[in-house]
Amino acid sequence: MGDDKKDQKQLSSYLKAKNFSCDSHFSFYWLMSRLIFLILAILFSLQFVFYPLNFISSSSQPLIKFSVSPVVSGSGSVHEPDQTELKHVVFGIAASAKFWKHRKDYVKLWWKPNGEMNGVVWLDQHINQNDNVSKTLPPIRISSDTSRFQYRYPKGLRSAIRITRIVSETVRLLNGTELEKNVRWIVMGDDDTVFFPENLVKVLRKYDHNQFYYIGSSSESHIQNLKFSYGMAYGGGGFAISYPLAKALEKMQDRCIQRYSELYGSDDRIHACMSELGVPLTKEVGFHQIDLYGKLLGLLSAHPLAPLVSIHHLDLVDPVFPNMGRVNAMRRFMVPAKLDSPSLAQQSICYDADHRWTVSVSWGYTVQIIRGVLSAREMVIPTRTFIDWYKQADERSYAFNTRPIAKSACQRPRVYYLSNALPDLALRRTASEYVRWYDMWEPECDWDMSDPSEFERVIVYKKPDPDRWNKHRAPRRDCCRVLPTTKNGTMVIDVGACKDDEFAEFLVK
Repeated sequence: MGDDKKDQKQLSSYLKAKNFSCDSHFSFYWLMSRLIFLILAILFSLQFVFYPLNFISSSSQPLIKFSVSPVVSGSGSVHEPDQTELKHVVFGIAASAKFWKHRKDYVKLWWKPNGEMNGVVWLDQHINQNDNVSKTLPPIRISSDTSRFQYRYPKGLRSAIRITRIVSETVRLLNGTELEKNVRWIVMGDDDTVFFPENLVKVLRKYDHNQFYYIGSSSESHIQNLKFSYGMAYGGGGFAISYPLAKALEKMQDRCIQRYSELYGSDDRIHACMSELGVPLTKEVGFHQIDLYGKLLGLLSAHPLAPLVSIHHLDLVDPVFPNMGRVNAMRRFMVPAKLDSPSLAQQSICYDADHRWTVSVSWGYTVQIIRGVLSAREMVIPTRTFIDWYKQADERSYAFNTRPIAKSACQRPRVYYLSNALPDLALRRTASEYVRWYDMWEPECDWDMSDPSEFERVIVYKKPDPDRWNKHRAPRRDCCRVLPTTKNGTMVIDVGACKDDEFAEFLVK
């Protein structure tokens, strides 16, 4: 104990000699701890200053990385990973040797050769075909014999059984092949049907191909739908079946159609089997059966707000552009489809306040100018420029709203049909020209109002919109604006997405 006390005294003397008293020792450590605390507090506070800036910077990067520049080809659109493309679709085209020589020209319009598209034309018998021609068309297969199946529909055609089995025969053709690994959808259509493949893909991307989907549309004829079913996809307009559903159909279809020998058509039998499988129709109004006669002007000028997927019965309706053959008219229609397929036949409505005119643009098809102010609500209803499948013309004949052709000569529209469409690469837009169509007889108008006929042509400028039908984007019509111009006899219109607070409103100048 004595030694311990002696050591403590010596240590105390040493600290005093070094000016390290107990008080100064405590003060030193207190100051150091406060300094460390202050540094930590500053560092902690700085996180709250720089973290929001970092968050804003990080969140803006995807906008830069994935920004879409409008280009004529539409190649700048944002693609989700592993989304459906044309390579995932296999077409089954119903055809007959009797009509194939002529109708193959319709298929050429939309078919992409050299492996860009997959599909088969199913014929009832062998034909001789030029090898050079065959390179621009899908391969041909002959349907198997269906004589064992009963067909009892009065005055119907047994070919309905052959055609209804095209889905199953296509599945069997694909079974075990390399192509089958990529197949997601089987799409049926007729040889007198023109598809718009890019728009078809836009529709299919909305749906999970691993599920059971039966996608198409009903007839334009109300009576046809009553006679058959509003729940049936009409085969001429085309329909899509997800591949898992197509395989399920293949397993049971032959047994199924034996139970429905009294039905009329191939699509009727498909619908019956879908009912047994418990799969309803998923309706997409861009598939067009066209159970109509006459001019499609009224329908296509006020097309539903949906992508135009197909047009059927081209041999029965008037050419889409007057004074042209049907194939050449559709060939012209495919020109704007290549520039901006999602916008094809999409309607926008605006007003020329100087003249008090209503203007309707069906992009890539027509421009119509009408004296007076007609509401957008009225303009989106198709005009009855056609009659239905049973050659009736009243509003009760159709499966959609229609309006009559104006009785007053003063309110008959001046119609301008597409003449040409070109890319304007410098301004990243399209320029389409529409030329005045003169009916053989046009009654005089006694209104004290300027006549739209003073314009011989209309030029429409529009930036392509490849993501118009993106499933994450709500559908909306474009807005159009009549632009000032010094060109005599020419109206100039700009069409594009509506700006903030812009809508189809007549403004008095």
